[in-house]
Amino acid sequence: MSDVVFGLDTFGDVAMGEGGVPISGARAIRQVLDEAVLAEEVGVDVFALGEHHRPEYAITTPETVLAGIATRTSRIRLSSGVTVLSSDDPVRVYQRFATVDALSQGRAEVILGRGSFTESFPLFGYDLTDYAILFEEKLALFAELVKEKPVTWSGTTRAPLVDADVFPKTETGRLRTWIGVGGTPESVVRTARYGFPLMIAIIGGAPERFTFHIDLYRRAAEKFGTTAHPVGVHSPGFIADTDEEARNVHWPHYKVIRDRVGAQRGWPPISRREYEYEVERGSLYVGSPETVARRMAAAIKSLGAGRFDLIYTTGAQPLGARLRAVELYGTKVLPLVREILAD
Repeated sequence: MSDVVFGLDTFGDVAMGEGGVPISGARAIRQVLDEAVLAEEVGVDVFALGEHHRPEYAITTPETVLAGIATRTSRIRLSSGVTVLSSDDPVRVYQRFATVDALSQGRAEVILGRGSFTESFPLFGYDLTDYAILFEEKLALFAELVKEKPVTWSGTTRAPLVDADVFPKTETGRLRTWIGVGGTPESVVRTARYGFPLMIAIIGGAPERFTFHIDLYRRAAEKFGTTAHPVGVHSPGFIADTDEEARNVHWPHYKVIRDRVGAQRGWPPISRREYEYEVERGSLYVGSPETVARRMAAAIKSLGAGRFDLIYTTGAQPLGARLRAVELYGTKVLPLVREILAD
C-alpha cells in the first residue's frame, strides 16, 4: 500500500490569536495559505479546502483560495473538500476549477457533494425541499462538462444547454473529480454509476463500519461497467508533540464547535468521556505523531483506502499549534504511516 495518497483538509476555521481573541476572517484565509505552503514543504500530497457559509469558518469559495495557493506552490495537489454543487452552477464550478488547474499546471481537483450543512441553500435562493433533485441533476450536467466537449442537457433546476462549449479547457482534457459522501448507500451507488472516485467523510464511530460502503462502490462499479477507483477517506484530528498536549489543545475548541452544530441538529452536548472514546477507538485522529500514525495506518488497512485526508482544524485551535500540526503531519506522521503500511 505504498502508493496511498495523503492530504490535509481545512474549512479555514477562525482561530484564536494573541490573548485568546478570534482572528478576522481575512487573516484566517491568509493563515490557510501559509499552512498550505508549509504542507507542500513537508511532503503532504494534497491540500483540500471545504466550503462553508457560517461564522466559524472563513472559506466560502475554496477555488479562490486554491488559486492563491497555486501561485505559491509547485507540487502539492489542490482540492476542494467539498464543493456544494447543489447550491451552485455546474458550469461555473467547472470553469473556476479549470482555471485553478491552469494556474497550478494541472494540480487542481474538485470534490463535489450535497453538503452536510444547509446554509448555502437559502443564501443562494434554493429550496431545501429540492435537496435531492438539485444534486442529481447538477451532477448529471457536471459529468458531461468534464468530458470537455459541447454539451446538450436539460433539467428542472437550471436553463437547458444546447451544444454549449464551455471554457477554459484543461491541458489534460479531464478535470480530476471526486464525489464526497456521508455514507448513504444511494450516494455510493450514484458515484459508481458516474464512474467518479469516492471520498467518504468519516467523522464518528469506528472506520471499519464503512467497509460495506466501499464494497458496495466496487460491486456497483462492476455492475455499471465503470471504474472502481481507489477510495478516499477524510476524518478529523489534531497532532502535537505528545498525546496529552494534542488532546488538551484540541478538546476545548472541538467541544465548542461540536456542541454548537449539535444543538442545531438535536444532539446532546459531547462529554469528555465520549471525546476520549472517539480519540481512542473512533474516527478522531488526535495525539502524538506516533499515535496518529498508528491509528491512520490501521484505518487505511481495514478499509483498503487509497487516500487519507486529515481535517487538521476543528474549531479555534491557536495559530501556532495549527502550524505545528501541519509540520508534524508531514515530517513525522506520514513517514511512520508509510513504514507501517510497507510492513
